[in-house]
Amino acid sequence: MNAENLGNTASTQHNDITGADRIRTDVAHNARVWNYWLGGKDNYPVDRAVAEQVVEMFPGIGEVARADRAFLGRAVAHLVEDKGIRQLLDIGTGLPTGANTHEVAQRIAPDARIVYVDNDPIVLTHASALLTSSPEGTTTYIDADARDTERILRAAAETLDFERPVAVMLLGILNFIPDTAEARSIVRTLMDAVPSGSYLVLTHPTLDADVGGADNQPAMDFWNANATPPITGRTRAELLSFMEDLELLPPGIESCARWRSPEAPPVPQVPQLGAVARKP
Repeated sequence: MNAENLGNTASTQHNDITGADRIRTDVAHNARVWNYWLGGKDNYPVDRAVAEQVVEMFPGIGEVARADRAFLGRAVAHLVEDKGIRQLLDIGTGLPTGANTHEVAQRIAPDARIVYVDNDPIVLTHASALLTSSPEGTTTYIDADARDTERILRAAAETLDFERPVAVMLLGILNFIPDTAEARSIVRTLMDAVPSGSYLVLTHPTLDADVGGADNQPAMDFWNANATPPITGRTRAELLSFMEDLELLPPGIESCARWRSPEAPPVPQVPQLGAVARKP
């Protein structure tokens, strides 16, 4: 879609939504386990079994999931309401829960345009639940792997105007890219495609001890032996390398539970870091 065609007409688009035949119920999968920790019902016995085992090893994992979700809401609201962002590219969508990206954004700015990206087959089967929009805005869905940045950008350009600022959202997705150089390249490619005034929004599990990350490793090891995709924790310094040439918004790289939290301190920390950075 060209810039001149980006009117405020209602639109809900489906891009290559398939995948029911790819759903595996014999191995736990991240989107379904995360859904279970958030109190959802879109999961299978194998997901619940692994989820409960992780809870035994790392009792705070439910708090991590909820804190990550709350961070999403605060970050989107801040960018849409305070920074004037009207376009969001959410990569690694996950299963629908309350306060999805488009719901938060369009509650503030009904004309906001949101593109979701995921390649999880069960997410694809629930895409219709995500693909709702305010009459003035647009919500679309792309079936693509986060590594396939060229496909993502090409498909997203049918909905988003890359001459105008875009919020690129990578919440809990880079941890499934084990090679840090590859993860950094993904971020760089995406941010190179958007103009000045765009934003990068990310969350990532960490092993940093000051936010309780030391307890993460045994649970991650169990996950990698029993579920898919494998997960990798990273430090603040590694996350900072994803944001080279970007301007970190206050309070910088912070436990996502504390990032711009409206609660009075001290807010309990979780070993999930969050950050928002602006492209100058």
